[in-house]
Amino acid sequence: MKIHTVSAAVALACLSLGACNASKTDTPNPITSPDALANLYDFETPIKGKVETENATANIHPLASGTGSALQIKFKGDVAEAAVTLIPAENWDWSMHKEINFAFDAINPEEESIQLYVGVMAENGDQASHSVIIPPKSESTYYLVLKGKVLDTDLGYKRSRMEAWQSDEQMAHFRIGTITPDISSVKALRLFTRGNMVDKRLMVDNLRLRENPEYNDDYRKNIVDKFGQSAKHDFPLKIHSEAELKAKANAELSRLNASGPLPDRSRFGGWKDGPKLDATGYFRTHKMNGKWWLVDPDGYLFFSNGLANVRMANLTTLTGIDFKDESVRYVDPEAVTPEDSMGIVNVSDEVRDTRYVASDVRHDMFTWLPDYDDELADHYSYRRSVHSGPLTSGETFSFYRANLERRYGEATPKAYEEKWQQVTLDRFQDWGFTSMGNWVDPAFYPNQQVPYFANGWIIGDFKKLSSKHDVWDSMPDSFDPEFVRRANITIEKIAEEIQSSPWCIGVFVDNEKSWGRREGTLEQRYGLILDALSKPIDKSPAKAAFIDALKQKYTSVNELNDNWQTSFTQWQDLASAFTPTHETQSLEQDLSMMLEMLSEQYFKVVHSALEKALPNHLYMGARMASWGMPDETISAAVRYSDVLSFNIYKEGVQPSQWGFIKDLDLPSIIGEFHIGTNTDSGLYHPGLVAAANQEDRAKMYQQYMQSVADHPNMVGAHWFQYVDSPITGRAFDGENYNVGFVSVTDIPYRELVDAARDFNRTLYPQRFNQK
Repeated sequence: MKIHTVSAAVALACLSLGACNASKTDTPNPITSPDALANLYDFETPIKGKVETENATANIHPLASGTGSALQIKFKGDVAEAAVTLIPAENWDWSMHKEINFAFDAINPEEESIQLYVGVMAENGDQASHSVIIPPKSESTYYLVLKGKVLDTDLGYKRSRMEAWQSDEQMAHFRIGTITPDISSVKALRLFTRGNMVDKRLMVDNLRLRENPEYNDDYRKNIVDKFGQSAKHDFPLKIHSEAELKAKANAELSRLNASGPLPDRSRFGGWKDGPKLDATGYFRTHKMNGKWWLVDPDGYLFFSNGLANVRMANLTTLTGIDFKDESVRYVDPEAVTPEDSMGIVNVSDEVRDTRYVASDVRHDMFTWLPDYDDELADHYSYRRSVHSGPLTSGETFSFYRANLERRYGEATPKAYEEKWQQVTLDRFQDWGFTSMGNWVDPAFYPNQQVPYFANGWIIGDFKKLSSKHDVWDSMPDSFDPEFVRRANITIEKIAEEIQSSPWCIGVFVDNEKSWGRREGTLEQRYGLILDALSKPIDKSPAKAAFIDALKQKYTSVNELNDNWQTSFTQWQDLASAFTPTHETQSLEQDLSMMLEMLSEQYFKVVHSALEKALPNHLYMGARMASWGMPDETISAAVRYSDVLSFNIYKEGVQPSQWGFIKDLDLPSIIGEFHIGTNTDSGLYHPGLVAAANQEDRAKMYQQYMQSVADHPNMVGAHWFQYVDSPITGRAFDGENYNVGFVSVTDIPYRELVDAARDFNRTLYPQRFNQK
């Protein structure tokens, strides 16, 4: 790992990190790598500054090669984060460099891969956190770009930029914070892990600043072939011709025709060989021997293991083309389907006559797009609005749909879609899955082969509240009568689609709402309530409800003043825009009370609508994310949900972080999780949780699912998603992840499928018999 030799005396002198910290030498650190602009830490010379740890240990350790030493870090498992922070004696100023990257060498001596986050922390509060996946038993160099023109252009990818130059090194992927932080005063480097199930050990060395190699804009041009794959890289599943694509499809069809459900399954996918309970004709919940289960309509124990987002609605990518005719961007205010759940939006010839290139960067990515009179042109669509990226709207294309037509043909209109639906159902049974997850194409609702969950979004022109930390969108003001009306319309539409089918397990409504943090500042936890208070009462129905609650709690406005350290002269003063200036304990308690009120009103409205329209189906909650599930909201959800739902993007269900569910004594389900890789998938980004390769991905899948099955409250988990994201990013938000069970050419990832099949084969007896 070292590129130079150091004396044993120096190495031994730094075996103790404390000794290195205590050194008072003023000798600058030498540049130990020939490509370094500055060597920040080489762990040979004494460390200047401080080293802080959180759920981790760090010490200088000799390298096995005998060529020097490195920083050995042991990250604790079963914690939210484990970190080592390197704090220089004086802040670094890197702003004089125009093209720079931060690099380090790493050895992973263990059998488990490590997803390492690297945070560059600026004095002004900016933080740029990137992550790399370090394979087991490996030694390599990793880098993240801090400054350069590669960061200046938004390609429309979420959390990532492409490698601008060819290298054997692995580029880190941006994760959290500001992708171009203020590097004029960098106060710390933070090396950390998130969501590990077990302890991890890593050795890092030669932390250095480097100049970027020369590169031009060609790296981002002609990167996508006609199948929607990487045009510049080869990988195991890559398709090279339509004949090859059809041959692989036919081979799979032959195998699926000889397959079927696992022998221990009931007609609904329940455990036929297990206990038989009362058959109610619909799915329900039941607790047996200390464990929660779902129960299928025939009375068999049921565990929901499946894939989410089984649809083609969110698989298009922006082409860089838009239209001047504004009519194409019209959205019906009474629509119940949000933009990212829309199917193909047809664009008329008249609108296409106003075509123009809205983004050269996007348009130049493709080596091929069909002419409008091509037989594959019906896979063009349109996005009226986007969540993030360089464009606010634009033409899109679905390579996945086009590949399905190439695979199966179109003897009759949309024949390939019908074939895809049947193949998907056959795959689910062949792979051992018991159900589909959230976001299933309603075309699957009439099926009587694989159970599913229905879903809906409550959208509309109701009043909203913002926490200023919103991830997807502002929150609805659930006290607004318009929100109540729209909730009922949404759920009536779901009921119309389901037709009271017993194959529908339950209903998810909304997803990953920004309720606030469980921990943090007052603003981070109660931003929604502070936003409501900052509005005039006629602009916020929630504020009106909050004031009524405060009047019931406090006998007078003077009592409120004493507790909040305010100076209102009458209750009417509170009706005006107001922002608290003192963070008193009473204020915090009242903000908590008001957040629970807002949450309860939301879940009460949804529950009431479901109880009226779909009384026989389970309410599965709103799929809360770890960054948006404060205690107050969970408390409200418990009172109105049949099953709690959480999206957990970690290595597994950590006992220390999710033990609180046991105290709630309610069944819970994981609405989303995934593991991806970019090393052998042909995609540029691995997703939120990364693996070293497809084999490692399969191994991590089984470990995750075992942690779910081990939890007594968990009744299922849904992988997100069925199909890989487009290589150039999905149109809504630019996600370009390798997170599918199948590729853009609809070819299954064999390692992942085999892992799922193996796990599902023994799912029921293992979970039932486990103590």
